[in-house]
Amino acid sequence: MSDPVLPAWAEVGEKRRAHIARVTALLDRWAAQLRLTADEAQAWHDAGRWHDALRDAAPETLRALADGPDRPVETLHGPAAAARLERDGEARRDVLDAIRWHTVGYAGWSRVGRALYMADFLEPGRQFARADRAFLADHLAHDFDGVFRQVVRMRIEWTVREGKALFPETVALWNLVR
Repeated sequence: MSDPVLPAWAEVGEKRRAHIARVTALLDRWAAQLRLTADEAQAWHDAGRWHDALRDAAPETLRALADGPDRPVETLHGPAAAARLERDGEARRDVLDAIRWHTVGYAGWSRVGRALYMADFLEPGRQFARADRAFLADHLAHDFDGVFRQVVRMRIEWTVREGKALFPETVALWNLVR
């Protein structure tokens, strides 16, 4: 697995860098299996390598960059990275939306947002439900929408079980796919 090329402004430690590499590798694998066009495959790759570029940034940095600074700080790295990328000239709305909403979900996503949401959850470095997540990752090329629905369900179940808030974007996504 190659080390992802991150922007000069990225703030990530080695553990996060390894996660980004696994997410990007999974997206690249799915893109090949699904025989995506070169442009769509590049969008998936870029979303993967940039999604956590500010994951280890200071809360004040995230709040200064993110739209919706009243949200919990652990949800701000996506909006902050998307804002920074857009400021640097990134214009692909689907890539920016994928990165902006990858922690909470978004009903308006194109396929790149859905793929990133799944890859971030299904990447093999995570320790929980390994067999179930590996099965879903392997099954994605055969049933993209079905795997997406199951990942949304699993992420919402975890959020509720942990007593965390469901964001309006998450609820809208669930209502779209249920």
